[in-house]
Amino acid sequence: MAAEINPEERRQGNVRKPILLNKIEGCPDTINEAIIIPREDGVISVSDDKTLRVWLKRDSGQYWPSICHSMSSEASCVNYNPETRRLFVGQDNGTISEFEITEDYNRLIHRRDYIAHQSRVTSVKFCLSWESVLSCGKDKYFMWHCSETGRRFCGYQANAMCLCLEYDEQSKYVFIGDYSGQVAVLKLKDSSFDFIVTLKGHAGSIRCLSWDPDKQLLFSGSFDQSVIVWDIGGRKGTAFELQGHKDKVQGLAHSKSTRQLLSGSDDCVLGIWDMDIQRLETPDWIESDVCQKCDSPFFWNFRKMWSDRKVGIRQHHCRNCGKALCNNCCSKLSTIPNMGYEYEVRVCDSCFEAITPEEKAPHATFHDMKHSIVHMHLDETRKILLTTGKDRVMKLWDMSLVLH
Repeated sequence: MAAEINPEERRQGNVRKPILLNKIEGCPDTINEAIIIPREDGVISVSDDKTLRVWLKRDSGQYWPSICHSMSSEASCVNYNPETRRLFVGQDNGTISEFEITEDYNRLIHRRDYIAHQSRVTSVKFCLSWESVLSCGKDKYFMWHCSETGRRFCGYQANAMCLCLEYDEQSKYVFIGDYSGQVAVLKLKDSSFDFIVTLKGHAGSIRCLSWDPDKQLLFSGSFDQSVIVWDIGGRKGTAFELQGHKDKVQGLAHSKSTRQLLSGSDDCVLGIWDMDIQRLETPDWIESDVCQKCDSPFFWNFRKMWSDRKVGIRQHHCRNCGKALCNNCCSKLSTIPNMGYEYEVRVCDSCFEAITPEEKAPHATFHDMKHSIVHMHLDETRKILLTTGKDRVMKLWDMSLVLH
């Protein structure tokens, strides 16, 4: 069942923020993924109660299931192609089931099962131009199947459980995020692949990926609370960090038309990042045994402590210049939006004086979504965002005021 939000509530205030349109409730178990049906007032969800549900908006303004299909195992992920109405559902037992939805969205026609993985399928993608089904799972494998014959083309074994997947339709690049915090980049060809590179930068598991095909940028969200922007098209290894969340980043969505990135987190916050500005790479942290400003020894530098007759102190780093400094020389706090730091971080005294008020102007906005986000999906054409929460509630948001 669902609750419609009173239109009177939308007109209050002049603050640009997402407007809650509907709440969809009624799932008895964890919702793993949910997606908006393009050009329809509908939502498709999969959950741990082994059901696939298609929700349609009724005349009352509420969303009710038109389909509630029971799977053989927990439904873990879903992908839908509106042109062919083909639906792909990954399951906990490693199987991917392909369905076709009838035009009235009232019936499912089962087409094929892909025995793709040996454990939970964490992500599935269907590419119509290749007639391919791409998937990854907790068995550490990425799999590539032909959707016309069901035949497996090839597979790639990662070093850890694969958690998310993204691809570029034109270049046939595939990006696989894993539990160890790395992103494997593959290039598919014929019925095999070339391994290109492993992207390393996160300190936690990669939970979500998003791709900007125009600028050739890959966005990765991690359990380390950060988002990294990888410049794949530049081929120089450039990467930018976006630091604005206080908990695990669980969902990403990129708006090509407005050049904004949306990030959802366990902290109940939606971040909206301006990706049209020139950002700076965060500097590498310099390793040193003494403070690079006052020459005081750090607590592991016993020789310097003995010769100076001083007690060792903790090491800190300036987020702006990367120098290793003591607390006295690195005690100031400042935002550095050009480097992706939208909340105050530690900087040294000289950098604090050098950062101008104009450079502190924020390049992102943050909004309280009232539930911990585990997945989200953006309908860019209608500027509607669907967030799925740990509270087993799906929320539809009007994003027209903030995506511009």
